[in-house]
Amino acid sequence: MVASGTPLVLLAAGGTGGHLFPAEALATALNKRGVTIELATDHRAAHFKFPASAVHVIPSATVRGRNPISLARTATLLGLGTAKAWSLLGRIRPNVVVGFGGYPTIPPIMAASLRGIPTVLHEQNGVMGRANRLLAPRVTAIATGFRTLQKFNRQWQSKITFTGNPLRPQVIAAAESLYPDSNEGLHLLVFGGSQGAHVMADIVPSAVARLNAELRGRLSVVQQARAEDLDAVCAAYARLGVAIETAPFFSDLPARIGSAHLVISRSGASTVAELSAIGRPAILVPLPHALDQDQFANAGILQESGGAIRIEQRDFTPERLAMEITALLNDPARLSRMAKAAKSGGSIDAAEQLADLVIKVAAI
Repeated sequence: MVASGTPLVLLAAGGTGGHLFPAEALATALNKRGVTIELATDHRAAHFKFPASAVHVIPSATVRGRNPISLARTATLLGLGTAKAWSLLGRIRPNVVVGFGGYPTIPPIMAASLRGIPTVLHEQNGVMGRANRLLAPRVTAIATGFRTLQKFNRQWQSKITFTGNPLRPQVIAAAESLYPDSNEGLHLLVFGGSQGAHVMADIVPSAVARLNAELRGRLSVVQQARAEDLDAVCAAYARLGVAIETAPFFSDLPARIGSAHLVISRSGASTVAELSAIGRPAILVPLPHALDQDQFANAGILQESGGAIRIEQRDFTPERLAMEITALLNDPARLSRMAKAAKSGGSIDAAEQLADLVIKVAAI
C-alpha cells in the first residue's frame, strides 16, 4: 500500500534483461528520491528480483510474421492486456508510467494514454523499435539510450531527450576499474544472451584452436554457454589446454567485463551500454534476424567510436574470428586505444538523467 502523498511510478518492461536491467537502474535511482515503484511486466520476469513494492503480470504478445491467425491472437492478447492495465491504473493511480520498449510495454502505455496519465518511453537501441514507434505519438516524452536514433518520425523530435542507457550499480562499480595489464595473461570473455550463446559455442572454441600455440598458452576464457552446450564447450577448450570457466549465466558479468582484455558478444543495447561505460574492446556479432536490426545499429555506433569490431553472423567464421583475435591480442596498444574509445562514449549517470526526466514529466 502506497502512503498517501508518496509519488508512485509504474514501470513497464518486458521480462528480458535488455528491458529489465535499465528499468531496475531507474527504479533504484527513483527509490533514492523517495518515489515508490511498481512494475508491470510479462510472465518471463517471475524469477527476477526487481526493486519494486509490487509486480503486476500483464498479458501481451509479440507480432511474429503476417499469419492472420497469429496476428489475431496477438491483437486479442494485447487487447486483454490493455483492459487489465486500464483496471490496474485505476486502482493504483500512478503519477507517470514509464515504458522500456518491447510489446509488453504496449498495454500499460496505451491504458495510461487513454486515462490521461503522463507517459515516458525509453528507447535503449540505436534504432527505434516497432512497439515504441507505435506508442511514440501517444506518449508525453521519449528518452534515448544513444545520441543518434534511426527509424523515428521527425514530428516526435520535440519529445526526445538523450539520457543514455541506465546502468546497474554493478556496472557503475566495474566502470571504475582500469584496463587490465596483459603481462600475466590474456582474458577473453564470451557471452551471447539467450538467443546468442549457441553460435558462440560453435564458433569461438574453433577459432581459439586456430590461434598459434604461444598465444593460446597465454589465454584464459570465460564463456557463457547454454546448458546443452556446456560439456562440448568445456571439452573443446580442454583439448586445447586453455583454461576455461563456463556457465549458462554469470550473475557478476559486469565485473567479468572489467577483468577482460577482449569481449566477444552480441550487441544488445544493455551490452553496448555496459561495454561503453566500463570501456572494454569488443568483437560484436549482431543478432541477424531481428525485425528492426537494432543490434546491427548498436554495434555500428560502438564500431564508429573505435571501440569495437562488428562482424555480421554470415561472416562470423572460425577463420575470420581467429584472424581478428590474433591481430588484437598481439597488439596491446591497439586494445588500449579501443578501450579508451569505447569508454569515451559511455554514460554512467544515465539513470539519474532519466529519473530527472520522469520527475519533470510527472510534475512530482
